[in-house]
Amino acid sequence: MAKYNSENGLRVGYSVEDGLGPVEIDPRLPLLQEADLRDKVVLLRVDHNVVKKGKILDQYRIDVTLPTMYNIVERGGRPIIMTHIGRPYDKKTKTISTCQDESVDAVVAYLQRKLHIKFAVPRFSTTEKNGILDIDTSINWLIHDLKSRKIGGIYLPNTRWFAGEEDKGEKLDRFVIQLSALADVYVNDAFGSWQPHGSTYHIAKYLPSYAGLCMQGELYHVQAVLNPSKPFVAIVAGAKYDTKIGPLKEIYKNVDKLVLGGLIYNTYLCAKYGVKIAGVEDSDIELAKELVEQDKTHKKILEMQVLVESDTLDGRFEGKFRTIDIKDFAPGQTYKYVVDVDPVSFEKDEVEQAMNSAKTIFVNAVMGLMPHFWHGTSKMDEVIDKNRSAQKFFGGGDTLQTFKSLHPALYEAALNNVKYYLFTGGGTVLKVIEEGDPMGLATVKALIDNKENYFKSI
Repeated sequence: MAKYNSENGLRVGYSVEDGLGPVEIDPRLPLLQEADLRDKVVLLRVDHNVVKKGKILDQYRIDVTLPTMYNIVERGGRPIIMTHIGRPYDKKTKTISTCQDESVDAVVAYLQRKLHIKFAVPRFSTTEKNGILDIDTSINWLIHDLKSRKIGGIYLPNTRWFAGEEDKGEKLDRFVIQLSALADVYVNDAFGSWQPHGSTYHIAKYLPSYAGLCMQGELYHVQAVLNPSKPFVAIVAGAKYDTKIGPLKEIYKNVDKLVLGGLIYNTYLCAKYGVKIAGVEDSDIELAKELVEQDKTHKKILEMQVLVESDTLDGRFEGKFRTIDIKDFAPGQTYKYVVDVDPVSFEKDEVEQAMNSAKTIFVNAVMGLMPHFWHGTSKMDEVIDKNRSAQKFFGGGDTLQTFKSLHPALYEAALNNVKYYLFTGGGTVLKVIEEGDPMGLATVKALIDNKENYFKSI
């Protein structure tokens, strides 16, 4: 959390407990702590995108926003909360679905149980193809109840149900204007939602805007990934190589050792050894050759030697999967689907030495094809935990959900372990790494611009 240094007046993110030392928070960033909230309606954007098929997968991304909610209410503010859930917009048909499985109801139910506070969810009329076109005046009754403290908060429907949220024209303008009319102050606490949409970016042009406590914490800790204590080991996996080129190039510059997993690793192996692995596209192999050439000189990539090959992606069937060794690779050989890293790979001397000596470890990876091929990821988590002195950063999304499902006790311990930090948005961390500056995120820059424009106008 940001604190003031009485000696020099600078705002610094510092906590004796986390061991990271002082990290200055950009003084241009407007902080929630600086906002006047008394008797103000506060529009709070969070990243509660944790619902699948109507059920909460992991409440972590909800819980880390509770301090911001408490801060707002404790200082006299009245919260209207909003988040996106899933991807209700179909790019092929260009339509928005408003199915119950992607509603905020599960999140609201969780908050009401957790906080013993009533939240109201307005029900706006929907269209067949464009979702919710307007925030109609029916919400005014709820805002009246909010101000008179008959309800604890309002939780808007899934922001991606609104036609203007991801639009770039008239629907966007109408949505943001209607949204801004609901409140006096805007707070962005959604680090994981870095895309410049209506509720994360454009809204900051209309209301006094501030960074929430979760956002501040994420921005503080991501600086430690950009400027890590060395040796620095990063573990990155993904489903498609071309989407990770930018982050990989920047990570490679900064790491001492890099471990790849998933289809990214399969693509790298094809490019280096001239083999063919099912599911790897030729265009991605061509792109990966640059990394192969780069590593011939710098030798930073830790290769996982023993892999798991499967005849099918449909499951783990006896007789249809086997281990293979990259030492046996030869140009022109073809393989079925490589679906996991065998745990023995993490026991190789070079890998163990790198993991044990690291002072910073960043993980944004699931090594195998879940849920059937989980053994490599499980072993990875165990090996990382053995290094008790390193500062360990885990990306959000699948990385955290898999961590929790494979090692629930370790996951719970990590939540209260100062040597671990669990980001709410792994994709956002990669975006920051690619750009090299957390303040360069469009959503963060919108807050900074708002502050600059606000002070110019008074």
